[in-house]
Amino acid sequence: MKYVPTIGIECHVQLSTKTKLFSEVDNDARGKEPNSCVSPVDYALPGMLPRLNGEAIKYAIRAGRAMHCNINAFSRFDRKHYFYPDSPKGYQITQFYQPIIGSGFVELPSGTKIRIEHAHLEGDAGKLTHFSDYSLVDLNRVDTPLIEIVSMPDIHSPKDAHDYCKELWRLMCYAEVTYGDLYNGNMRFDVNISLAEEDAKELGTRAEIKNLNSFKSVERAAEYEIKRQSRLLDAGEKVVQETRGWDDASGKTTGQRSKEEAKDYRYMPEPDLPPINLSKEFIDAESAKLPLMPDDYREKFNQKISEDILEILLDYPSLMKKLNEIDEKNVKSLSNLFASVLLAEEKSAEYLNDLPPSKDLNELAEMNEKKELSSTATKEVFLKLFDPQMKGRGAKNIAKELGLVQENDLGALQKIVDTVLAKPETQKAQEDFRNGQEKVIGFLVGQVMKESHGKANPAAVQEILRKTLTK
Repeated sequence: MKYVPTIGIECHVQLSTKTKLFSEVDNDARGKEPNSCVSPVDYALPGMLPRLNGEAIKYAIRAGRAMHCNINAFSRFDRKHYFYPDSPKGYQITQFYQPIIGSGFVELPSGTKIRIEHAHLEGDAGKLTHFSDYSLVDLNRVDTPLIEIVSMPDIHSPKDAHDYCKELWRLMCYAEVTYGDLYNGNMRFDVNISLAEEDAKELGTRAEIKNLNSFKSVERAAEYEIKRQSRLLDAGEKVVQETRGWDDASGKTTGQRSKEEAKDYRYMPEPDLPPINLSKEFIDAESAKLPLMPDDYREKFNQKISEDILEILLDYPSLMKKLNEIDEKNVKSLSNLFASVLLAEEKSAEYLNDLPPSKDLNELAEMNEKKELSSTATKEVFLKLFDPQMKGRGAKNIAKELGLVQENDLGALQKIVDTVLAKPETQKAQEDFRNGQEKVIGFLVGQVMKESHGKANPAAVQEILRKTLTK
């Protein structure tokens, strides 16, 4: 049978506020000892009440605007009841009935639009680490502020699922609401997949794959699950509605537990937090703080940077900000250096945190344009701009110190060419060139480069040689 896959994705985005959603505790637990970023509120000790972090509201507004979403002036929190060892309260404080972020959409680079149903604020659960006969719980992550972004079932291929998650990650990073560290779980994806026969009026039974933290895993898990469900349906069996886990090593999903419905969580209004009422002025003021987004850069640079390179650079907001600062005429050459030289470096992640001043990058691009530096020398000086010992010296001074500035003075180059052509060892090559053997010009250029200690502009040298030898 031919089946149509339908994919919906729930994305949990950890907000990078300084403190947690309901307590004044450090919200950045990366590299910290387990259970060190906690308070009595996080432990849910008797009498401890939540206090809402106002910054999380501002971050949620920016995140919503990044997805072209409506922001609801009125929203409120609810309790989602379930028992699990990493949730001391026995419930999660979330938004179910009236979330802060309404409908919107995410547009993929291909032009496909994926609708957003809504996004809501909630506190994260802790983390369990399982061993053979015991488990350890770390509550550092408890009540880290999250927004959970729920897509509409508009995705119909693993590739679009991959591209949607990647574009969503970009939007959240450019909006500056999350650290975006996938390895540390700053963004996690739950992928719901169902199959239905072509022309079917209803969607099939869905399975949910939990806690994926890479775009490739989203794509591979979707591919596997589509094949698994297809085999079941072809055999006349039913797909079970369940939560499944993904094993990256084996490339397979495995059943974990039956999938709960909303009624199983016994949602009720959160009695310890008042509703949120936002004025239009407040929403507009926070919306105005949204920086340039990926689509803004696509529109600005689509005639200056090739699409392939632009899509690579869009994964690095700091590079796009820098390109936005430099002179327009230098964007193309510097974008190529960023993509082909900087990102190939072992220390690229370190370099991205401390990019050279725009004036130094402009100076380098202009030296290359004027043929004062060869392409190889340009790359060498470019990397030196990131060297802490070279900081502040400027591209021109670095090039001079390294002896990389090319000689472009035509008069000076003519004298060097004349010196080389007067040497006995070049006479046969000169005769061969005059007899139509073009390839010997490379030998003569090499002799001039040697005579100039590598400082002559090869293109200018070749032009002078040709003119001189054809007189």
